[in-house]
Amino acid sequence: QVQLVESGGGLVQAGGSMRLSCAVSGSIFEVNSMGWYRQVPGKSREMVALLTSGGSRKYGDFVKGRFTISDGGRLHTVDLLMNNLNSADTAVYFCYLNGEERGVRLGVWEYWGQGTQVTVSS
Repeated sequence: QVQLVESGGGLVQAGGSMRLSCAVSGSIFEVNSMGWYRQVPGKSREMVALLTSGGSRKYGDFVKGRFTISDGGRLHTVDLLMNNLNSADTAVYFCYLNGEERGVRLGVWEYWGQGTQVTVSS
């Protein structure tokens, strides 16, 4: 069973930095894209950053050059470095994966991590 294991998160002061990491647990045949979304209460989940299998990077408009998504250096891992954080970045951050499985779960699936809280204090 494929699961996403998130690390990082917590409390940081405004203007500070934080790194989130996500790794795939289980067997995934191919990763199409992997990255992070975030959500605050009462609002829809929004894309923060995505890294595609072709190496393309996509960012939410609010990022404005502050965040960088990168390959985590190990198979099927991604890191998100967030700089110059502000209170508007306070949210639960969810790791996301679009990938293909083989075997009994043949097909392309979307997976979500459990979420990690990021709180930016002003």
